Amino acid sequence: MVDREQQDALLELLNTTPVVNGVVQDQLADPEAAKSWQLAHGGRGSAAERRHLLEARDVLQGVVRGGRPAELLAPFLEDVISRPRLSPAGVSWELDAPKEHRMAVEAVLAWSTLQETMPGRLRPCDNPECRRFLLDRSKTNNARWCSMAVCGNRMKARRHYQRTRDGAAG
Repeated sequence: MVDREQQDALLELLNTTPVVNGVVQDQLADPEAAKSWQLAHGGRGSAAERRHLLEARDVLQGVVRGGRPAELLAPFLEDVISRPRLSPAGVSWELDAPKEHRMAVEAVLAWSTLQETMPGRLRPCDNPECRRFLLDRSKTNNARWCSMAVCGNRMKARRHYQRTRDGAAG
């Protein structure tokens, strides 16, 4: 089971390519910035780990947007084993993956668990100019924007402007 911290880490990873002033900014393009991000999220900070993480992020973004098939995630799970561990608390599962692949594997597993436990809750922002994603944890499952303060207000203002412009023209 993926916990909330892993869900948040996946969402943060997906959101590392926002649009700033009309231009896509990859927040992990700079090796030092990426290393800091990796270390902050339990990674080792190596270049190989970064390479695998960015590849997984790019495929995951396409899968979540619906433009790429989930089968493209299969290569990230090669050579990964999940081993049971028995304790007085019950059975837990230990992930065995090559160190440089671990963050990418965890991102794919977090996505898979969300697909299973919260289908349709991880989705792109409804603002067509935004590249961010949201994870709707609301009871009603009707969140549309990554941020109500930014995209939500922007889209509502556009609709209001369109309505008033159309009303004035008619």
